[in-house]
Amino acid sequence: MADMKTDLVVIGGGIMGLWAALHAARAGVKVVLAERAAIGAGASGGLLGALMPHTPDRWNDKKQFQFDALVSLEGEIRGMEAATGLYAGYRRTGRLIPLAKPHLREIALRQVADAAVNWRSGAGGFAWRVLDAAPEGLFSPDVVAHGAVSDQLAARVSPRGLLHLLRSTLEGMPGVTILEGCAVRTIDPRQGRVVLADGISVEAGHVVLAAGVDSFPMIDGLAALAGAAARPPSGASVKGQAARLAVDLDPALPILYSDGVYVIAHDAGGVAIGSTSEVDYADPFSTDRRLDDLLAKAETLVPSLAGAPVLERWAGLRPRAIGRDPMAGPHPDYPRLHLLTGGFKISFGIAHRLAQAVVEGIFEHTLDGVQAIVLPPSFRTESHLAL
Repeated sequence: MADMKTDLVVIGGGIMGLWAALHAARAGVKVVLAERAAIGAGASGGLLGALMPHTPDRWNDKKQFQFDALVSLEGEIRGMEAATGLYAGYRRTGRLIPLAKPHLREIALRQVADAAVNWRSGAGGFAWRVLDAAPEGLFSPDVVAHGAVSDQLAARVSPRGLLHLLRSTLEGMPGVTILEGCAVRTIDPRQGRVVLADGISVEAGHVVLAAGVDSFPMIDGLAALAGAAARPPSGASVKGQAARLAVDLDPALPILYSDGVYVIAHDAGGVAIGSTSEVDYADPFSTDRRLDDLLAKAETLVPSLAGAPVLERWAGLRPRAIGRDPMAGPHPDYPRLHLLTGGFKISFGIAHRLAQAVVEGIFEHTLDGVQAIVLPPSFRTESHLAL
């Protein structure tokens, strides 16, 4: 007999799991969220918070999904902030991308027309402008030799602030139970039953697995249970490193981005610098020379960062599904088990939409009362596990 009964168990208390629990609670169902450590203890509890759009050219269903998610996220956050009195550090700052070479400027100029067509929302849109010169004093002169791109769509959020906002919202909703320090011992995907490390058994109609990189070994262990042929590993971890510097930059500044380096001023103080993407690493949770190299690149990009004290150094593992795109939807062998992971570079900007699509699929009705969220085919679980 189960120790607990609920409608839905969500495994994982990061950005994906919190949004899944929230959408389930909004649908009026009972939900238990089980987190092995503490809310945001994994990759979601990082420093950066960049909400960066793809470039507006070569448009496809994946870029459209991300665009719609980035546009809708602000309303989601503002609604929760109004209800709780909390602040998630969200600001649509836009982004500045320096253009060091003439061919980069030529490409950017062609993308102006693409943004006018593809970055439309309601009666307005978001511009992609090519500037002859970047604002004075921001960048090293050589990196803006041919101007800069200014986009109005990019935004930033405090990762920890958003996690706290989501948790506080959930704690105020009926039918929600949050269990921290509760690792999962076993999942019975046929019955929708989860046994936690302390022996507590939770019976539910459905299970959402949103445990980041820890999801992959759980997924891979289910193939034998289904009698299915062996599949390639469902995903891998990508190490990221970032830092927060004690430097006085205006928090209204756009995100400064070039060649994998992000410089983001936050309202709470300090400037976040990130991030690495490492598939080979010795220690997943310690910072090392790769972060030092990243900080050196950031100083070359933005000279005002030189010599700034480091307030915090961060390292963690981000989930990359086998197909590289996010993985969302029911497991092809177990209809009671729903996967929600991957998206290692864009999770914060799209997690609310991915989670909504998964929860709508479970309970077979739309949550906004208007139109169901449709996932791009490459995001769906079966496209990954068929590889």
